[in-house]
Amino acid sequence: MLKLKIHPERFPLIKVGLAVTIQKRVGEMPVLPEGTKLGRYEIRSKIGEGGMGEVYKATDRELGRTVALKILPSDVASQHTRLQRFIVEAQAASALNHPHILTVYEIGVAGELHFIATEFVDGETLQQRIKSGLNLTQTLEIAIQVAGALSAAHAAGIVHRDIKPQNIMVRTDGYAKLLDFGLAKLIKPEASDSDPDAPTKALVHTGANIVLGTASYMSPEQARGLAVDARTDLWSLGAVLYEMVTRHVPFVGNTTTETLALILEREPPPLKTYSSDVPSEFERIVGKALTKDREDRYQTAKDLLIDLRNLKRKLDVDAEIQRTIPPELQGTPTSGGRAPLTADAQVSAVTTENVVSKIRRHKLVVFVTSLLLISGLIAMFAYTSPRSTTKFDSIAVLPFATQSADEDSEYLSYGLTESIIYRLSQLPHLKVSPTSTVFTYKNQKADAIKIGNDLGVAAVLSGRIVKYGDNLTISAELVDVSGNRLLWGEQYDRKMSDLLATQREIAREIAEKLKVKVSGEEPALSTNYTENQEAYQLYLKGRFHWNKRTKEGLSKSIEYFNQAIDKDPSFALAYAGLADAYVVPLIGTAPKEAMPKAKAAAMRALELNESLAEAHTTLGRIFANYDWNWVAAEKEYKRAIELNPRYAIAHQWYGGYLQCMGQPDESIKERLLAQQLDPLSPIISFELAMAYYFQRDYDRAIDQFKKTLELDPNFPPVQVFLPAAYEQKGMYAEAFAAFNLSQPETDFAIGGLGHLYAITGRRNEAVQQIDRLKELSKKQYVRSNYIALIYTGLGDKDKAFAWLETAIEEHAYQMSNLKLEPRFDVLHSDPRFKDLVRRLGLPE
Repeated sequence: MLKLKIHPERFPLIKVGLAVTIQKRVGEMPVLPEGTKLGRYEIRSKIGEGGMGEVYKATDRELGRTVALKILPSDVASQHTRLQRFIVEAQAASALNHPHILTVYEIGVAGELHFIATEFVDGETLQQRIKSGLNLTQTLEIAIQVAGALSAAHAAGIVHRDIKPQNIMVRTDGYAKLLDFGLAKLIKPEASDSDPDAPTKALVHTGANIVLGTASYMSPEQARGLAVDARTDLWSLGAVLYEMVTRHVPFVGNTTTETLALILEREPPPLKTYSSDVPSEFERIVGKALTKDREDRYQTAKDLLIDLRNLKRKLDVDAEIQRTIPPELQGTPTSGGRAPLTADAQVSAVTTENVVSKIRRHKLVVFVTSLLLISGLIAMFAYTSPRSTTKFDSIAVLPFATQSADEDSEYLSYGLTESIIYRLSQLPHLKVSPTSTVFTYKNQKADAIKIGNDLGVAAVLSGRIVKYGDNLTISAELVDVSGNRLLWGEQYDRKMSDLLATQREIAREIAEKLKVKVSGEEPALSTNYTENQEAYQLYLKGRFHWNKRTKEGLSKSIEYFNQAIDKDPSFALAYAGLADAYVVPLIGTAPKEAMPKAKAAAMRALELNESLAEAHTTLGRIFANYDWNWVAAEKEYKRAIELNPRYAIAHQWYGGYLQCMGQPDESIKERLLAQQLDPLSPIISFELAMAYYFQRDYDRAIDQFKKTLELDPNFPPVQVFLPAAYEQKGMYAEAFAAFNLSQPETDFAIGGLGHLYAITGRRNEAVQQIDRLKELSKKQYVRSNYIALIYTGLGDKDKAFAWLETAIEEHAYQMSNLKLEPRFDVLHSDPRFKDLVRRLGLPE
C-alpha cells in the first residue's frame, strides 16, 4: 500500500498530513491452482486482480455454470474496514437489477477466504478496448449503456465512486457491464432504530477528508475529500468518455499529487487536440460532465443519457443522409484534405439553386448525377415501401425501450407493448408472439432480424419511449425479417393523457403495413375499452406489477386495478385484471377470501364485454379450482378458446382441466399447443412437466422440469416438483440435492421437503417441517393439503385425512389435483379417499 503526502499549499481544503490511499495490489497470496474447491465452486484459472481482491474463473458445480469469483485474501480480511468494504460491494451490486450491472450471485466464506460469486463476462475491460481503438458509434453505444447503469444505481441510492475503464467490461458483442462496487456509497437516509432492516444496512463510512478512488478519474470534490453524490460518478464517466475518444486521460500528472492538482486547477486539453473529427456536440457533453463546479455539471445520469442518445440518433440520421446522396454531390476532397459535407450541407447540396449552378458548370456531369440521384431515390423508395405482393401473417412486438430507470417508464413500456400485442392478437389470420415470450428480450440489445428469425415471425416491431414530465416521445419501427428492410417508421410526440389514442393509432398503422384488411369497424383496433386516460394508465400499472408474479407485485396490482375501476366503473379490462390478480395463489390470501373476489371481478368484466377471452379463462379457472364445477369450467375454457384460439393461457388451463377429468393425452396436447403459442413461458413449460408427472412418466417430467429451469433458473415450483419426480423414482439423493433450501418459505416447498424426509425415515426432520408450516400459517395462508402430505409420508393416515378434510372446507388451492398427485397414491384404497374424490366432483 502506497501513501503519499499532499502539499497543503496546493490543496487548501485538505488538512496537513492527509493520506491518499492507493490500492496497489492485494495482500501477498499464492495463486489458487486449477481444481481448488471453494464450497460449490471449483477454480479454473486466475483472470485478474485489483485493489480489493483477486478474480478467478470458476465453475458452479451445482448449476453447471461459469462464474467469476472475487477473493479477498485472509490477511486483508483480517482488517475490518477492508472486509466491510468488500461486503458492501456485494450488497450494493446485488441490490441492483440492471442489464448493464454485473449480476452478483452470492457472498460466501470458504475457510479463511471471503469471496463474491458473480456472472462471468466473456470479453475484455474497456481499458483494453480503448487500446484497440473505438469509433464514435462504439463509444456512444458503450457510454449509453454505462449511463443507464449509473441511472439505475443512483435511483437505488448508490454512488459507485470508482468509475474507470478497468471497472467496465465489454462483451464480445459490445454489451457493457459495470462492475466493482468496492467503493460504493449509499446515499439514502440511514435506517432508524425502528427500521426492521437496520442490521442489514451497515455501510462503509468514510470520514472527512478521506480520499477514495482512482486519481485520474476523481472528481474535484472527491479529490478534496468532500462529501460525494451522484454527480461525482458523472464526472468520472466524463473522464472515461474523454479517454475513449482520445486514448488519453484528461488530466496527466507525473505523480498522483500532481494529477489531483491538475483536476482541481486546470481544464483538460480540447478533444480536437487529439481528434479533429469529434462532433462539437460530443465535446459539449464531455465538457459539461467535466465541469468542476458540480452545480453546473450534469445533475443526473438520466440527463447525460438523454444527451448521449440524442447525439447518437443525430449521427444515425447524418449517416443515412450520407448514404442517400450520390458521391458527386457530396463534395470531393481537395488537395487540402477537405472533409465530406456535413448533414446540413448535404441537404443544401440538393437544392434547386445548387443543382442549376452545377448544370451551368458541367452539363454532362450533372446529367449523369441526376440519373444517379433519381435511381437512388427510386431504390430507396422500393427499399422502404412494402411490396404489393408481400404478405405477412406473423409479428413480434418487442418491449419498447425506455430512456429512464423510473417505474413510470417501465410500466409505460410494458403497458404499451402489451396493449399493441393484445389488439393485434385479435386480428384474424395474424400470429402475434405473446407478451411472456417477447419480454424475455427486455433490456437486451439484440438485432430485430435475428429475433424475428429466432421467433419464426415475418415482421418485428421495436420502439422507444422517452418521458419528460407529462410529455411523451414514442418512436416505432416495423422491419420485414426475410427482406431485412424497414417497412415503416414513425415518431409520436404526445402528452401522457393521449397515451390510449396513441396506442390505437400505432396498432392501426402496423396492421395497414402488414397488409391486414381491417375495416373501420374492426373491434380489435377500434374498440374503446375506456375513454378515461387516467384509468387506462392505472390499468397499465396494474398489469406491470401483476406480471412480476410476486406477493408484493400482486398486492400493488390489486390497488391499481381498483383505482382504475374507481376512475371508470365500466372499464372491463380493469375488472379482468383484478380477477387475474386474485386467482394467483402467490397473493397469500385464503381461497375463501380471494376467489369470490376473483369470480365477481371476472363476471363483471364479462357483463361489460362478453368477448374478453381472458375473463372467460379466469372464470374457468375459478370454476375448476375453487367451485369444483367442472361443467361450467369446461364451458368457459371452450368459450375463451373460441374467442381467441391463440391465447396460450386458455390452452394451458384447459389442459389442467382435461387431466383432472381423466383425459391425460388430450391434456398434454393442449399444453403442447400452449407451449407452441408461448415457447418461452416458464409456467407453461412447468405445467407441461406436471402433466408428465401426473401421468407417472417421471423421466419425461424430469427432462421437462430441467428445460423449465433453462428458461428461469430460479422458478420456485420447479425447485419443489423436480425433487418430487426424483423421489418417485427412488432417487433420494438427487431429490434432496434438487431442493433449493435458500428460497423463501412457501407451503408447497416445506410440505414437499417434509414428505421426502418422512419416506426416507428421517421422522424428526419431517415433524419439524409440520411445525414450520403451522408457524408459517400465523403469518399467511397455508394450504392444509401440504400438512396432510407430510402425515401421508409418515404413514399417519388418520391425521392425513383430518388435514385433507380441513383442505376441503377451505377449498384449498390444488385440491383439484388430489387424485393426480402420486404422493397420495397410498391413500387411494381407503374409503375416505374415495369420498373426498366424490365431493370434489372428480371422476372415480
